[in-house]
Amino acid sequence: MEVSATAKRLRVSPRKARLVVDQVRGKAVSDAIDILSFSTQKSAPLVRKVLESAMANAENNEGADVDDLKISEIYVNEGITVKRVRPRARGRADRIFKRTCHVTVTLTDTVDG
Repeated sequence: MEVSATAKRLRVSPRKARLVVDQVRGKAVSDAIDILSFSTQKSAPLVRKVLESAMANAENNEGADVDDLKISEIYVNEGITVKRVRPRARGRADRIFKRTCHVTVTLTDTVDG
């Protein structure tokens, strides 16, 4: 049984979100929640929210036991980039890229059956 959840257009750059996602890849759900709860990164609560949504999907849609769930797949894709302009000296302008990302979490049962 595989269950997934996706959060789109999160306001954190994909590069920074991948640092947090790499810490919890392949772990049990309870261990991943603990790691994300105590992480100081901006993307940690966002990834935790997606993980909890996937857990709720597994519990409600598939009737799975939350204690047996494991992260089988978690990845970050690049979302849209919002472009802004910052005024500079002598009438010039610099572009600012505000990057977004999509986080996808897939959970499976650890019980082989």
